[in-house]
Amino acid sequence: MKITELRARQIFDSRGVPTLEVRAALEDGSAGVGSAPSGASTGSHEAQELRDGGEAYGGKGVRRAVDGVNGPIRAALTGMDAADQCRVDERLNELDGTPDKSKLGGNALIATSWAVADAAAKGAGMPLYRWLGGAQARQLPCPMLNVINGGRHADNNLDVQEFMFVPSGADSFHDAMRMASECYHALGKLLREAGLSTAVGDEGGFAPNLARDEDALEWMVRAIEAAGWKPGEDVCLALDCAAAEWADGDAYRQPKSGARFRRGELIEYYDALSRRFPLASIEDPLGEEDFEGFREITDALGGDLMIVGDDLFTTNAERLFRGAALGAANAVLVKPNQIGTVSEALETVQLARRSGYAVAVSHRSGETLSTAIADLAVAVGAEYIKAGAPARGERLAKYNRLLEIEEELY
Repeated sequence: MKITELRARQIFDSRGVPTLEVRAALEDGSAGVGSAPSGASTGSHEAQELRDGGEAYGGKGVRRAVDGVNGPIRAALTGMDAADQCRVDERLNELDGTPDKSKLGGNALIATSWAVADAAAKGAGMPLYRWLGGAQARQLPCPMLNVINGGRHADNNLDVQEFMFVPSGADSFHDAMRMASECYHALGKLLREAGLSTAVGDEGGFAPNLARDEDALEWMVRAIEAAGWKPGEDVCLALDCAAAEWADGDAYRQPKSGARFRRGELIEYYDALSRRFPLASIEDPLGEEDFEGFREITDALGGDLMIVGDDLFTTNAERLFRGAALGAANAVLVKPNQIGTVSEALETVQLARRSGYAVAVSHRSGETLSTAIADLAVAVGAEYIKAGAPARGERLAKYNRLLEIEEELY
């Protein structure tokens, strides 16, 4: 399975922003493709993208990242065994030589890493989930669907970034998607009838202006009922607060509403929401450096809710180790482009399992048509996958891939 060729090119993500795609070819003729998504709300500890600067594409071009793949990365990886993903990814990190992947770019590294993994799977005649996860890869994740967008994902007045349906009462992935789709369309109908906007944000969710963030949860409960399902039994709700965006010294200030909270007040606010609404999960309820606050909210609410660390951990095993030692959060969000290689993402999942944390694999707001994270979710037996609303092709590609995998497995 020797790598014989790597070639990168610039493509566009779902926001029309440049990113890159890498094709890896092997000596037996097998070839795989990988691409790099990009986030709007990003943690400061994420692998850094390499962008061109200058005037073209508002400085967001990726020709430098493309040249890095077509030059030094290609030279270093040609002849390596694609089956040894860990060694390939180690070589990528050695070649970059920076702690944040800023020399060659985390975007160049993750696209290359995925391309090699995909090529190796094809060379072995296996689907990607089987190649990465082995014979035990048989569990389908429950989808978490972002159906109302706020925060940095939408130009509305909602501070919470994502309001999600979680069809946790489904018996299969197919049934989960049926529930989610019916609730999503019921929500759109209710919003239109109320004269509210049903324009969508970055991840396919509706982006209405509402008086309060709580109103979004109320509309979602009504939509579940209108679709004929039971809130809290068939379909639950989840939040991604992205509260790193709210950090203001030793307190929190919501940028749109202007509301201010001390840490304890914010935890009390979430507690009140969980008592009023059928919440199953709260992601990034506090800031990305507030490990102690995450410990407090996990102690207070973690028995009933999934407390998810995204910006807190940034798919980084070292940060997860620190959090696990404190009891900060009880679940980790896994975004491979946050850490830069497939192997490092798998390492974080392994640590999460040893620490008793649940795993949710996630897309980014700026996505490509790649379905690799769907295969990854099955490979690691993730309890959940976040891939956006049941709308927009780059989101549905992930869900449709999981439907295909379900047919293969069951």
